[in-house]
Amino acid sequence: MEKARSNLSIGIDFAYPFRLHQVSFEAPACEGIRNERVFLIGDSSSSAEFFVTIAVFAFLYSLMATIVYIFFQNMYHENNRGPLIDFVVTVVFSFMWLVSSSAWAKALSDVKTATDPDEVQFLISACKVQSNKCGSVHGPRWSGLNTSVVFGFLNFVLWAGNIWFVFKETGWHKGASRLADGASEKKAGTFNQQQTYNQGSFDQSGSYNTQGNYDQPSEYSQVGGPTSFSNQM
Repeated sequence: MEKARSNLSIGIDFAYPFRLHQVSFEAPACEGIRNERVFLIGDSSSSAEFFVTIAVFAFLYSLMATIVYIFFQNMYHENNRGPLIDFVVTVVFSFMWLVSSSAWAKALSDVKTATDPDEVQFLISACKVQSNKCGSVHGPRWSGLNTSVVFGFLNFVLWAGNIWFVFKETGWHKGASRLADGASEKKAGTFNQQQTYNQGSFDQSGSYNTQGNYDQPSEYSQVGGPTSFSNQM
């Protein structure tokens, strides 16, 4: 009713960890010259803090693993304990990145809905009066938070892809490779032995045929040669 004394510019500030139910702002009321305190709705702190916690621990582990790879390579491969621990931790972090990124994406969607200017207007009693006109000057900027969700899923892809390379360093992969090599060598040895046996059998049959061919001309020369010619003489 008294626009000269009303605060027509209402700013709402909210940030991490997004406990929106604790975020309040002052809005003008129509009953007399006074303001009312309005609180937003929602709490997305658990998902946001879980996502940040996973990111911090993943960064610290990656830093520690880099130091071990560079300066303590012998200790890393000792008793195959280092690769096994690295493999298990990589699998766990891959799963945690997927879960935390999905949870944070859902929480960010809830934050966007709760801070939508059209939704916030329904919380102000003066905006519920049809004679009053409420509108938004500008909405929140979501570029930074959207980028965080994208990087969360990219970290999941990175850690999941690294599982194979870490698995190759473990004794499980090396043991399987040795078994596969031993089986291939045994198969090759059996094949060579069978080939040698077949070649020996071929040589025996070839010599027998050679001997048979040698005897046949001998008998032919005795029967059809000089004997018949002398009888005609």
